[in-house]
Formats: sequence, structure tokens, C-alpha cells
Amino acid sequence: MPRSLLRAVLFGLLATALAPPVRPADVSKVWVADQGDGTYQNPILHADYSDPDVIRIGEDFYLTASSFNAVPGLPILHSRDLVNWELIGHVYSAQPPLDVYSKPQHGNGAWAPSIRAHNGEVYIFYPDPDYGIYMVKAKTPAGPWSAPLLVKQVKGWIDPCPLWDDDGQAYLVSAMSASRSALKSSLIVSRMAPDGTRLLDDGTLVFDGHAQDPTVEGPKFYKRNGYYYIFAPAGGVPQGWQLALRSRHVYGPYERRVVLAQGKTAINGPHQGAWVETPNGESWFVHFQDKGAYGRVVHLEPMKWVDDWPVIGAHGEPVLSYRKPNVGKTYPVWTPPDSDEFNASRLGLQWQWHANPQPAWAFPAPGLGFLRLYAIPPPGGYRNLWDVPNLLLQKFPAPEFTVTAKVTFTPRVDQDRAGLIVMGADYAYLGIRRKPGGLFVSQTVAQDADRGSAEKEFGEAPVAGDRFYLRVRVSRGASCQFSYSLDGTHFMPIGEPFSARAGRWIGAKVGLFALGTVPASEFGYADFDWFHVE
Repeated sequence: MPRSLLRAVLFGLLATALAPPVRPADVSKVWVADQGDGTYQNPILHADYSDPDVIRIGEDFYLTASSFNAVPGLPILHSRDLVNWELIGHVYSAQPPLDVYSKPQHGNGAWAPSIRAHNGEVYIFYPDPDYGIYMVKAKTPAGPWSAPLLVKQVKGWIDPCPLWDDDGQAYLVSAMSASRSALKSSLIVSRMAPDGTRLLDDGTLVFDGHAQDPTVEGPKFYKRNGYYYIFAPAGGVPQGWQLALRSRHVYGPYERRVVLAQGKTAINGPHQGAWVETPNGESWFVHFQDKGAYGRVVHLEPMKWVDDWPVIGAHGEPVLSYRKPNVGKTYPVWTPPDSDEFNASRLGLQWQWHANPQPAWAFPAPGLGFLRLYAIPPPGGYRNLWDVPNLLLQKFPAPEFTVTAKVTFTPRVDQDRAGLIVMGADYAYLGIRRKPGGLFVSQTVAQDADRGSAEKEFGEAPVAGDRFYLRVRVSRGASCQFSYSLDGTHFMPIGEPFSARAGRWIGAKVGLFALGTVPASEFGYADFDWFHVE
């Protein structure tokens, strides 16, 4: 057996042995892709796992995605059948440069990553468009991951993907971001050190998309049957298409073919994703669809090879449902977590902060049965919550859902507040605030928060006690209605319907907060007993 093949086999066996055990997970009440009859519905993840990339190691599949400024960053999801996915961790708990990302940096940070296995290790390459291309690696996708290493300090190079060739040479393909470099619609291949720690040259232009494929980006690098393939989306996120490029030589010239487009379907802009094979050789393609306030949700398409070209979906158009991949077994239904009882000693994996977190923002209290958020004052010069780092948020999980949170609020000074928020470029929250006359509940809205607009308050009412139930119902179209209760049974609508809006490169999020106004001898706090998504 050739040494390279032996290494691949041993690595696959090791990864399978160390993979998370097959077990039922807490299944979402609002979106399940597995239909229970051997078929699945798209999206397989109705949540904002933008720019997904997927690999198989042994019998296990692993997915990572963009995380931008949210922390922890670069999620890792695990599946046995490409339909049911479990969120198993993140690559880092703080994003470099640490001082820069201690403040919200909307739309910046970790853009489209790629994940690959090579020589007994798992690599992720990801771009920060302002600083360059980073690499992290681990023995298994479950981690722990190495600290991010800057392998190319450069502004505007994005969406890197490595390829280790049969002769031991290594390459990295990248795209260009005009917002940082004034260059776009171009794909660059660079020579790379075989250990992935640095690029060896400044790159070679291998594809120019200006004429037919503007905004070509998100390349993924493969080799099959003697051809080099670059899968890359073009045409922009909302209405673009997926290309496949192929060449007998790593630097081209590359032939071009559109292999997936919306066509007559309702699935706009199907592109930027990953080709992956099952153990029995079936090919599948994972990509995203931009759904506005819901973010870039993840789809799974059947794929086959005809004359050494990929044919994706139903004759090049995306499918709404299909038979599940043949992986030889039937596995339990898994979904990423959404509800949280706050009974664990760490935050649930579904939660992310707006910036690198500080230790005193929150404390899990499993013995007491709640999560405590402290009413930390906002940073100096903040305009509204767009500028506040200590918002604890998670992705919208479905087209329709209701969130209810139980909270006990202990303010220390006037204007301490806590609540349930829907966050995006516009935001709204249902908050409890201490004022000179006592505690008051209200809805607060900021339209064009990303432009620094002021908040407006609606439906203020006095409330008694310290325990409250806060609720938001999200209807199709991302229309949100807030309500509250003092007993957990009788809910009173408050404020106006609010239309959720995407953030910068991400979907809207829902979550929790506690905020003060000024430094105090002791901060107030909010104890969240649970967060239910139904």
C-alpha cells in the first residue's frame, strides 16, 4: 500500500475512533431537516452558518462556517449523514488581534473558512480581510485547536482554500475583496509551505471573472482524475450562481461551467460551499442561500460527475427535498441547540458575544439553576446597542418560532436594564428598567442602529416584583411581536410589530442582555432561569 494511502487510512480510523459518539441530541422544536422517511428537506440548517465548508474523515462529516466578529468563532459541526448536524465546538474563544476585537467589529473578522485533513492533522484556513490569512490546526475537528497563525499578512485577500498535491507540493487559492484592496473578481493561486505555515510567493492569477462572472469569490480547491478543480460562486450573494473551473495544470488555463443556479426554483443565489463524498463514493454539495433577516442558511444538493464535470441538484437547479445520502446506516435526528435551561457549567455552544468577552460579563450557575448576566455599563462614546460588546446572542433557528425567557432582575441603580433582544442593523428589545418610580417594562426600538440612530421606547408600563417572563414571537417574514408576563401564563403584548433586519454579512440574532449606565460600587444583575425556543 502506498505510504500516502496508508496515512490516509490510519488517519480515518483514528478520527472515527475519536469522533463524538452516536447519540440522540436535544432536537429542535422549530426546524428539523430529517423527514423520518428516508428523505430530507432543505435547508438542512435553517440558521446562519454562512459560507460553509465540509470534509469527511472516516465515516464522519465536519462543517465550519464564517463567524465574522462573533465570539466564540469558527463553529465546528459534526454529522454522520450530512442531514443531521450537531454543534460540537468552536475554533477560538477570542479573536486576534485581541485588542481590536474587544470592541464590536460588525462585518469584519473571520470570513469564509476552508477545512481540510492532511498528514494526520485537520487544518482550517480563514481570512480576516483587514489583516490577512490565518491558519489553525488540530489533531481532530473536536479540538483543541492551535492559536491562529498569520500565514500571509495582506489586506483584502479572502476565502483561502489549500490543496496538497500528489507530488508533495502545496498550494492555496484565494479571492480578492474590493472593499479592502480595490481588487475583485479574480482568483489567485499561491505556492504554500507543505506544513501550511506560510505562503512562498505573492500568487498567480488563474481566473478573471470580470467578463462573465463578476464578484467571483469563495473558491474551494480539489483534484480528481488528473484535473484540478476550483469551485467558486459568482454574481453576488443574493442572486449569484456556482461555477466549476477545471484544468490539467494547477495554474490553468481553467475551463468554466455554471453548475448550479436558481433557475425556476425559489432558492436564490445557491452557491459558495463544498463538494464532499460519502464512504461509498456518492457525491454531495453543501452551499448556502441568503434569506435576509434569517441569514445564510445551509442546503444539501445531490451531485454526480458527467464527463469529469459536476452536475449539482436537479439538472443544475437546487432541490427542496431529496432522499438522504446513502451512508449505510440510519442515524438519530440531531439539530444544533437553541433552547437552554442554563444548568451547565459553561455557556451553551449556541451562544456568541458581540466581541471578545470579558470574564465578568456572565457566570453560569448550574448549582443555582440560572445564568447570571451583570449590568456592565456600555463603552464610552457608544451610540446604541450596535456599539455594545456584551450582548449574548444566537442565530435565528427557523422561519417561525417563539422565544420565552424567565428572568429575575436585581438592579442596583436607576437605568439598570435587562431584557430579550432581536439584534441586527435595526434592533428591538423587551426590557425591564429601573427608574426613580420603580421597575418598568417597555419595548425599545432602534432603526438604522448601524448608522448610530437613537432608541425609541414604546408601551412603557410599571411592573411589580422581580421575576418576569419575556417573549418574542417571530412570524414568517421575520416579523416580531413582544409580550411579557408576571406569572408565566398570561402574556400581555407590548409595543409595535418589529421587522427584524440582517446585520452586516449576518442574519438577525436573538438573545439576552443586562446593562448599566455608570460605574457602580456593585453592579446589578439579571438571573436567566431558562431560554425556550418553541
